[in-house]
Amino acid sequence: MIDSIDFVRNAGIHQDKIPVLELARLHDLLFDNEGELRYTISGHFDKNNKPNLHLEIKGKIHLCCQRCLDKLPHIVDLQTILLLVESEAELDQVDEEDTIDAILATPDLDVWSLIEEEIILSLSISSRHPDGACEMYQPESNEDILFDKTQLTNPFAALAAFKNKN
Repeated sequence: MIDSIDFVRNAGIHQDKIPVLELARLHDLLFDNEGELRYTISGHFDKNNKPNLHLEIKGKIHLCCQRCLDKLPHIVDLQTILLLVESEAELDQVDEEDTIDAILATPDLDVWSLIEEEIILSLSISSRHPDGACEMYQPESNEDILFDKTQLTNPFAALAAFKNKN
């Protein structure tokens, strides 16, 4: 936990590692909980004298491929700048502008939760291997194939092939 405004005023810098196992909200998106992520968080004022947090996250996680359900290595390499705002109204105004990410300045900012949120937001909706890289089911013989792929233009051709086989 850090006091976000005090951290910026003192030009704070903090570096550490987080075991992936500790990021519970991320677990549903992962194949396993192996590895760790390195992060650096620093506080500074921008050219308009607004308080900002600069966050860098690096590491490797294993996502679950949505096509084959196997391990999908994913490199995390994030850099983001977060504007600290003092009220919900100011946060709403920044959200409407949609030019910079902003968070509410708090005296007890949970850095690990912030890191976890940034990782979740960076992931694609449907993570999967590149086309042709998944180990999909391969039939052992021609008898395992129910229909000829050339018949796919007619939606009922597969049913006819199935009926003729039986």
